[in-house]
Amino acid sequence: MTSMTEVAEVLGLPTTPAIGSGFALIARIEEGLPLDTLERVVRLVAPDDARFKYRLVPKATYERRKASRVLSPEQGTRVARLAKVWSAAVDVWRDEAAARDFLFRPHPMLEDELPVDVVLRSEFGAELVIDILGRLKYGSAA
Repeated sequence: MTSMTEVAEVLGLPTTPAIGSGFALIARIEEGLPLDTLERVVRLVAPDDARFKYRLVPKATYERRKASRVLSPEQGTRVARLAKVWSAAVDVWRDEAAARDFLFRPHPMLEDELPVDVVLRSEFGAELVIDILGRLKYGSAA
């Protein structure tokens, strides 16, 4: 549904043929994504919530990360996971405002939790949300 190239674009990383395979993106995350990727994804997903970034990286940790300007691999994985779901939501809805509305509205297939909360919780949560987006895109019950 969402390619690695699309995820790299959301993250603001240069898209190269190697990124498309996924291994280059994994390597970038492991070496530490720039702190700017966090800022970029937050501006896309929650532009009106100045504190949203602290749901991805706690405030104290964020303040420490400002010195190195690099995210840890765990933090980068969390940001990339959200970027992947964001890309899928925009692909389905074809509109950023509608994608945001989907992510921040309780969904019955997620026990009325917000999709964004489920995504931030774990990789399995992100897969549940991507499954719902796939059902919406391809016309199944969602």
